[in-house]
Amino acid sequence: MEFSPWTLLVDAGLIGVLLVFGTLLRAKIKALQTMMIPAGVIAGIAGLILGPNVLGWLPFSDQLGTYTSILIAVVFACLALTSDFNLAKIGRSVASFASYGVLMYGAQVAIGMLLALALLGPLLGAPDYIGIMLFAGWAGGFGSAAAVGAAFADAGDPAVASIGFTAATVGLMIGVVGGIAQAKLGAVRGHAKEFAGAEEIPRELRTGVLDHVGARPPIGLHLFSGGTIESLTFQIGLVASVSTAAYGVNLMLGQLIPGVAFPLFTIAFIVGLMLRGVLTASRATRFIDKESINSLSGTATDILMVCGIASVVPSLVADQWLSLVILFVIGLALCLFLGFWVAPRVLGDGWYERQLFTWGWSTGAVATGIALLRIVDPKLNSRTLEDFSVAYLPVLPVEITAVTFVPLLVIAGASWSVVGIWGAIMLAALIASIYFMSLNKRTAATTAA
Repeated sequence: MEFSPWTLLVDAGLIGVLLVFGTLLRAKIKALQTMMIPAGVIAGIAGLILGPNVLGWLPFSDQLGTYTSILIAVVFACLALTSDFNLAKIGRSVASFASYGVLMYGAQVAIGMLLALALLGPLLGAPDYIGIMLFAGWAGGFGSAAAVGAAFADAGDPAVASIGFTAATVGLMIGVVGGIAQAKLGAVRGHAKEFAGAEEIPRELRTGVLDHVGARPPIGLHLFSGGTIESLTFQIGLVASVSTAAYGVNLMLGQLIPGVAFPLFTIAFIVGLMLRGVLTASRATRFIDKESINSLSGTATDILMVCGIASVVPSLVADQWLSLVILFVIGLALCLFLGFWVAPRVLGDGWYERQLFTWGWSTGAVATGIALLRIVDPKLNSRTLEDFSVAYLPVLPVEITAVTFVPLLVIAGASWSVVGIWGAIMLAALIASIYFMSLNKRTAATTAA
């Protein structure tokens, strides 16, 4: 069927129905609340089962995968317009947290790729891109999975997107189930001193519905009078302008350098930073409403999850099932090793709360980390979230460069360079972690004396 604006309307309507369905199920079914599964994942799984790749009951177009490429560009445009990249804000108090985060991310990139090249490829015939799936699906989540899938689709291999979204879904499930088990174990061993149990997670986090008026924060502020332009319209205009400009730049680069496929989301990020620089120089950053743009980014991510999961082709995933199982088992062992051996030696006071939060985001989503944190630290006395907002700054460049360049290096046949580059990053973070281990030992010795 020829694609038209009406086709887009049908796709949007079906996605909307699935999201409403997923939200209602999350609000009503206790099992889903216990698992803390996002409505977008529920909607995506329903779309996969009912869609053209399984039962064929929902008349989706064949453009679901294309939507994910556009949506991830929107997410990165929002990121560039709103994030604070001032590394000077990092102090000694959160440096250990930052080094641990970089170590977790760098290890998933380097070890995942090394496993694919040294074991999965020679023994099982797995393609090199299988090594990307650990960080793309787990530490990166659905956004990175979409970005990596888009890069390979541009290079003529659309199968990677299906595997990437599968990895992200599996990572999210492992993060929730494993996180709840760790929370209970921490309570038994006395690590989680303020353990309240999963049943003490605030109702709004479990059901996803903000029942109390006082708990409903605004999704944005009005910066313009309605007679001029609606404030949300202006924010959408900013994001759409950046995304469209990025697409135009991508087309020009494709004509100038036809042999190279540049990731659209990376160009969107750079264009967004340029626009932000212009607004800063002209003292017009007051026209950017961070809350509104964050809401737009969240909306794009919700829709991205539905499109990504619903567009998975099960047969493509089945071809690599054994390689993926081995990769996920090794990834699970890696996260457990870092969480239970490295974290208590590096993170100091409140190490259990911080490692459990890191477990959540490194297996799928920051939202998972927050929900798990509320189990062991219901009053947020550990200051984990406050420190993470700053500690994540060194992780962000590692994430963006990995999502941008790792697919390009693998496509170019330079997969071993991924092991070398991100192995060096992992080693640097490990050295920093060892340094903080020694500092923690000295502090403990001084306190004991």
